[in-house]
Amino acid sequence: MINDSPAVSVLLPCYNAAATLDEALQSLSVQTLPNFEVIAVDDGSTDGSQQILQAWAGCDNRFHIITMMHAGIVAALNTGLSACRAPYVARMDSDDRCYPERLARQVDYLDRNPGIGIVSCQVVGFPPEQMRQGFQVYMDWLNSLQDDVDIRREMFVESPLPHPSVTFRRKVVQNVGGYQEHGWAEDYDLWLRLYLAGVSFARLPEVLLEWREHPERLTRNDQRYSVENFLRAKAYYLMRGPLADRTVVFIWGAGMMGRRLSKQLVRQGAPLLAFVDIDPRKIGKTSRGLPILAPEMLPEWWTNYSHPALLAAVGARGARVVIRKRLEPCGLQEGVDWWFVA
Repeated sequence: MINDSPAVSVLLPCYNAAATLDEALQSLSVQTLPNFEVIAVDDGSTDGSQQILQAWAGCDNRFHIITMMHAGIVAALNTGLSACRAPYVARMDSDDRCYPERLARQVDYLDRNPGIGIVSCQVVGFPPEQMRQGFQVYMDWLNSLQDDVDIRREMFVESPLPHPSVTFRRKVVQNVGGYQEHGWAEDYDLWLRLYLAGVSFARLPEVLLEWREHPERLTRNDQRYSVENFLRAKAYYLMRGPLADRTVVFIWGAGMMGRRLSKQLVRQGAPLLAFVDIDPRKIGKTSRGLPILAPEMLPEWWTNYSHPALLAAVGARGARVVIRKRLEPCGLQEGVDWWFVA
């Protein structure tokens, strides 16, 4: 008998995922939470994925299939989202695996915390032989963001939530326009819109998702996930959020990342004033026509303007500790006066 009132809908888009799909569906089939539905959207697969989905739907009435012509991840997500019946939607990818308690833990958390709009969890990568150092560093950073304060503070560093790890309130996402196509990562775009809308984030302290690393991942092969397009997204939403009413903007970091971000910010109309850098070879020179200041010069320049902001665009390891120590004596508040963006 079909469950007429699922507690959560699992939104699972699928495109040519026959090699991993069974594992993902198996991990969902053994969830300790009994009342859920899986909305699997076959985005025009040609490799047998549809047959795998049909086999699962034939033996488990919690699994439902939507078949569509190939239209890409955003269209597949929105098609599936419109079919989700539960108040909560759990994202899942066709190449990942979730722990049996995942849905129960995230649903329980949202039930007990009505002020939270979206909850993630700790994640681990697999298989070991495919794990690159950069991916592990990224996961370590993700897992270190424990609560809403942490996540919001570093929202512009990188995408702070693994998409297949989240469960969100369906209406919260629908209220900000669902998934959208802007030429950059659709999940990061959604987090940024939720951030600007004031939605609260959370992360459970336990591992509930195994996140697969492999050469065919979209993040490795789709231009929407390139560094340049992430910078475009950051600049776009910075100008609609933290920088919306700023008179001038300083960028800490006159290296490659700072210069690349400055290009995107200028295109969005940001009032860039100067760079700040600790490299004595750069101080006193210019970059993109703007002066490069020593950190000691920042307080005097800062007080000359009514509502300035600073973006720290240095991604080197250890840089955040150094920058925080240099800015603390200036009386500048992170998340109010300045933000890390790398």
